[in-house]
Amino acid sequence: MTWAEDRTDETDGSGETGGSDRSTPWHSESAAPPPRRVVVADDRMKADTAYRLACEGTALLWRGDFHNARQLLQAMGRRIDRKPPRPGGTPAESFHLHRRARGHRARVLGRLLVLLEDDHSLTLRRAPDVRRACTDAYGPSRGDRAVSLKELLGVIGAREWREKGVEVPALGARIHPHFGVFSPVRGEYVDLVARAALPTQADRDHGHEGCPTTAFDLGTGTGVLAAVLARRGFDRVVATDINPRALACARENAHRLGLADRIDVTGPGLYPDGHPDGRADLVVCNPPWIPASPTSSVEQGVYDANGTMLHDFLYGLAAHLRPGGEGWLVLSDLAEHLGLRTRAELLADFASAGLRVADRLDTRPRHPRARDTMDPLHRARAAEVTSLWRLVPIPA
Repeated sequence: MTWAEDRTDETDGSGETGGSDRSTPWHSESAAPPPRRVVVADDRMKADTAYRLACEGTALLWRGDFHNARQLLQAMGRRIDRKPPRPGGTPAESFHLHRRARGHRARVLGRLLVLLEDDHSLTLRRAPDVRRACTDAYGPSRGDRAVSLKELLGVIGAREWREKGVEVPALGARIHPHFGVFSPVRGEYVDLVARAALPTQADRDHGHEGCPTTAFDLGTGTGVLAAVLARRGFDRVVATDINPRALACARENAHRLGLADRIDVTGPGLYPDGHPDGRADLVVCNPPWIPASPTSSVEQGVYDANGTMLHDFLYGLAAHLRPGGEGWLVLSDLAEHLGLRTRAELLADFASAGLRVADRLDTRPRHPRARDTMDPLHRARAAEVTSLWRLVPIPA
């Protein structure tokens, strides 16, 4: 937690201020810096004024009606969206312009703030009870804190998803995502893992009848792929992640599904080095697809600036496979259509890591954004293919 220690001013809704020195605890899940200047705003604040102040870098600490604050946030968003990012000369340039515009939008909307009391409650008129949602996301309260309304709405939505869950047809059950953990709403990658033929593993049991089979699920997130692998018959699935929230989420889902005795969630880390199951018959990894910097913990499931997780998976795979084992890389080619990575570079990484492609399964995305012609990245999204690459070590 950092602290916003600056002048907090009162405003009459016109932007004219006058106030007193205050100090307010500040929290941001995206690691946004604390605002340098804050004005207190209420139901008299006009959307044009709020938008102007936020664009200038001034934060608005809301003291009015909660539902009016949500409407003000939506009105500010509409003003931002009036100027969509211009298309770039190349797909990569269009992508970076789009990311820059999204970053600007997040910064401006993130300057509408609310104050959580020391029990995580909101004292605004018509405010919902957010204490349980905030405890889920932030842990036990350590005093009052200012957070952006946009982030708080995400916290509330995450609690609703956690309670409702996401239906996963491959499991015939629901997976319950936690705040800050990528949700399996895009089911095509799950279906690939559910239907791909398992390795023949002629040498699987090392000559010992009945030797238990082991799979690794690297970067498990909600634990959905670990659950699919357990349901497919693996005796032991070791699920890893670097995100403590993901580890807790995967453990909870394994218990919900009655698979806790076969799924061992461990971390933080990628490969479970030091684990009794040091090598596996199958290693599955669904790394971030796009080599760009994430701006939040949820985005870490999609963006990885230097492709670090993909690199570490590939170059550690051969050493973590049992004889006859395979690595399954589940990866979208969206980065290729955006000009951020080439197919030749990917294949060169396979070879450099001592791996060859035994087979590949492809599927098209089913999510609505692939059909949204107004999306500035529509052409790339419409051409996207998600693949399961079956990788095996090149014999020495």
